[in-house]
Amino acid sequence: MSSTNAPIADHLLGDRVAAFHTELAKQAPAEVVRALVSEIDGVVRSGAGAKAPRVGDTAPSFTLPDAQGKQVSLDSLLKEGRVVIAFYRGQWCPYCDLQLRAYQEVLPRIKALGANLVAISPQTPDESLSTVEKRKLEFRVLSDAGNKVARGYGLVWKVPAGLDALHKGWGVDLTKSNGDASNELPVPGTFVLGADGRIALSYVNADWRERLEPAEIIRALGS
Repeated sequence: MSSTNAPIADHLLGDRVAAFHTELAKQAPAEVVRALVSEIDGVVRSGAGAKAPRVGDTAPSFTLPDAQGKQVSLDSLLKEGRVVIAFYRGQWCPYCDLQLRAYQEVLPRIKALGANLVAISPQTPDESLSTVEKRKLEFRVLSDAGNKVARGYGLVWKVPAGLDALHKGWGVDLTKSNGDASNELPVPGTFVLGADGRIALSYVNADWRERLEPAEIIRALGS
């Protein structure tokens, strides 16, 4: 793990996403990349995530199972201090993979600033456990069956047919991953909560290629 005093680059995650895009352009057919960009643009235009909680709002409460099946409540986390919540799509998403790994790197700093980090996806507990083990994550990864909590945060959207076809072409089976046939996903969103449960930072972007930089989380916790 990184030192709690080591500087964190402002574009640590963005640089890694850019490198991924470079490799994607080399390996994926141009028409597939264009189709993906078109689908992302469609989700953005739909307004997905526009009703997510904002700074100053009280974060909706929840109780969800972690990767080992233990129930974890937001209230219990807030009793320990501040909380960082990261909603992500699933372990099959390369952008989520980069995000979770980057947040793991700054976890010592998050903890040193008196906060807990939790990640939430609609994956089943078994899929969440796989996420934890493969990425060696040391923070709680919670399973939001049916996107019930994500829905309360205004993040849920239904995967359109064109994107569904792309997913299946890449071997992504949301029914297996999420344990239901709803074909719904959360817009990736990261929230920093004060110990009173009020939101101090809210970052929600329907363009799932864009994620909140770890440095922004640290700045929000340090303020």
